[in-house]
Amino acid sequence: MTENKILWENTLKELGNELSRANFSTWFKYTDILKQDDGIVVVGVPNEFVKDWLQNKFHKMILKSLRNLCENVRGVEYLVHKVEEKNIPKMEIEKTALETSSELPLADLYVNKEDGLNPRYTFDNFIIGSFNELAFAASQAILRKVGTNVYNPLFIYGSTGLGKTHLIQAIGNQVKKLHPDKKVFYTTSEKFSVDYINSVGQGSKNMNTFKEKYRKYDLFIMDDIQFLSNKEKTQEELFHIFNELYHNNKQIIFSSDRHPNYIPALEDRLKSRFSSGMIVDIQEPEYESRIAILRAKAQANKFFPPEEVLDYLASSVRGNIRELEGLLNGIICQSQLKNRHLTLSEIKPFIKNTSKPKKVLSIKEIVKVVCGFYSIEEDHVYEKTRRKEVLKPRQVAMFILREDFNISYPTIGQKLGGRDHTTVMHSYEKIKGALKNDLPLMQEIDQIRAMF
Repeated sequence: MTENKILWENTLKELGNELSRANFSTWFKYTDILKQDDGIVVVGVPNEFVKDWLQNKFHKMILKSLRNLCENVRGVEYLVHKVEEKNIPKMEIEKTALETSSELPLADLYVNKEDGLNPRYTFDNFIIGSFNELAFAASQAILRKVGTNVYNPLFIYGSTGLGKTHLIQAIGNQVKKLHPDKKVFYTTSEKFSVDYINSVGQGSKNMNTFKEKYRKYDLFIMDDIQFLSNKEKTQEELFHIFNELYHNNKQIIFSSDRHPNYIPALEDRLKSRFSSGMIVDIQEPEYESRIAILRAKAQANKFFPPEEVLDYLASSVRGNIRELEGLLNGIICQSQLKNRHLTLSEIKPFIKNTSKPKKVLSIKEIVKVVCGFYSIEEDHVYEKTRRKEVLKPRQVAMFILREDFNISYPTIGQKLGGRDHTTVMHSYEKIKGALKNDLPLMQEIDQIRAMF
């Protein structure tokens, strides 16, 4: 086996660990190293389309992997190497490109290994709207007085894909910029947990190193804290680290997909610590914010479609930011393939076929989610009882079935224990009225909705 073949096979192994199967199979299956010349690796590709994609989307990742294996590599070039067996059906590549364009794993490529931050997450490219303005305002207050403000700790929660990671990392990057002397560190709860487990298994010396590592920072950021659920020992260690940082006026920031009070098997003492600062949610972006996000993303890609295209996309897709950007990426890709802007009539079926389908839930499944949230048996909701611990979940279930799924009052009553439709109407109006002033109830229903 030649040196080039060995190098490329090992490079592909490394890339394969970073990419989804669809991406890897599509873009690297028919590639090889043709030659090396004075530190420049020439990679053979089957056609111009693959060449452009590797140059624009995967170049830094390929270069990084090659350098990890061979320190003499200075650069990478791509050359169309037309061999009969490499002729791939173009439609197959185009289809996969559209399906996978939104999941290209480029983010990790830019992560600073010392502090865990991605420098691409900044306030310059963070879109502010009514859906996240309170969280943004809290972040700005932190920048003015790191660690010694009322927003310590800051706990940001919301459904996936709404920009929580972008915001908390932007805080970290801005603190580094404004205060070069401060030590900043970002991690996920999963990485923290793995780090803790490894230190436990390597003796007391490593455990002390672990403790010191996390107690030396001026700004400590932990993402996706919901994954600490049921990890009692890891939670205990986080509790002690939290206390040490907090008592020394160090800033602490957490994120989660739900309010800390509703994270299962999370210790009460941690919930209490989180509540001592600022807890704020990021909601689904409204139309105006969706339009602003799409415009910013399009401009960043030097893509300027007709305004009606962005309007239709913002009006049709009420999903999260990540889903919006994924669909826009697909439209950009198709436009590049056709070398022109797509018309609205072309985009409509594309969005219909590509966007994430809304999950269809039965009444029983919705009731199951509500009961799980309030920790009661499902059967109780259908029984003829007015016990307090059952009445509220039943009324909330009725409200959500009517408000969110537009199910008729008689149908709801029939399915929930054969009740009269006037009972359902009363429950609906009671919850609707309470939501005007009952903040905890609003948060509860938001959390339940996020679980669908």
